[in-house]
Amino acid sequence: MNFASDNVSPFCPEILEALTKDASVNAPAYGGDDLSQQLDAAFSELFDKEVAVIPVATGTAANCISLSALVSPYGGVVCHHEAHINEDESTGVAFFTGGAKLLPMDGPAAKLEADGLDGFVSGLVDRGVHSVSPECVAITQATELGAVYTVEEVKAIGEVCRKHDLRLFMDGARFANAMAHLKCHPADVTWKAGVDALSFGATKNGAMAVDAIVLFDTSLKPRIEQARKRSGHLHSKHRYLATQLLAYIRDDVWLKNAAHANAAAQALADVLIKQGASLTHAAEGNELFIKMSPDLAAKLRDAGLMFHGWPSLGADVYRFVAAWNADIVQITKLNTTLG
Repeated sequence: MNFASDNVSPFCPEILEALTKDASVNAPAYGGDDLSQQLDAAFSELFDKEVAVIPVATGTAANCISLSALVSPYGGVVCHHEAHINEDESTGVAFFTGGAKLLPMDGPAAKLEADGLDGFVSGLVDRGVHSVSPECVAITQATELGAVYTVEEVKAIGEVCRKHDLRLFMDGARFANAMAHLKCHPADVTWKAGVDALSFGATKNGAMAVDAIVLFDTSLKPRIEQARKRSGHLHSKHRYLATQLLAYIRDDVWLKNAAHANAAAQALADVLIKQGASLTHAAEGNELFIKMSPDLAAKLRDAGLMFHGWPSLGADVYRFVAAWNADIVQITKLNTTLG
């Protein structure tokens, strides 16, 4: 049982079927095909608003290309210090934006809180050309520690952004897991709450290799398309990105997969708690951060489980990530296996 990451999972049957169906015909390149032309309408229906959709093959590209249209080369992006763009994108944000600086701050469970954000932005000293002024706020849904922003929390952050004339970006690598937890309309926690752009994750949740940049401010589309081309992320066989995304949102496959991953994580949490472990904080998506003894960790590894230590939360804290294809029946049998 591999809980090292949801990236270890294969692509789901619906994606495979769509790719197989569309693999045998010629089609115009670089997004001129019929499938690519359906993306804006399909996602506009999903979000109940006219949106522009730009597919890319990686989450790094989705995040960094999005930010390149929201912040200038000499501007700042406020984010949590645990944010993926700060901890795991190397210098990607600076590279894609031409030099923008990340301005990390703290918050519980890798969340930004509206009051703290307001105070942080207000407290930045403006020294003119000698300092970096924030131009954008980036939040992650669900966060790197598995927490989910409520609709009210995102709205409050959106209000702070409007107060300070800042753009709001949402890293949605696990957006589906957050939505499966919230059970609200995707519009409520995105554009209605003030989000300008979203990286809509699919690769971690059943796709082969695609994430989508979803622009709620459609005027940004030409700039994003230029940035995508310049960075080498415009696929010639664009239709194979489009067909993944269309299959992913069709019949709510994205939510079904995410709900299963969340349920698997909860089942695993129940097992580990019975074994004497504890959660560092509430598990709201498909990630668990578990405090347990080295003996239990060794016992789990001997039973065939794969997972990582998470030293930023403590030497005895470990991360488990359940994927869309996790075997819940096998997970529930662990109590018997472990004794």
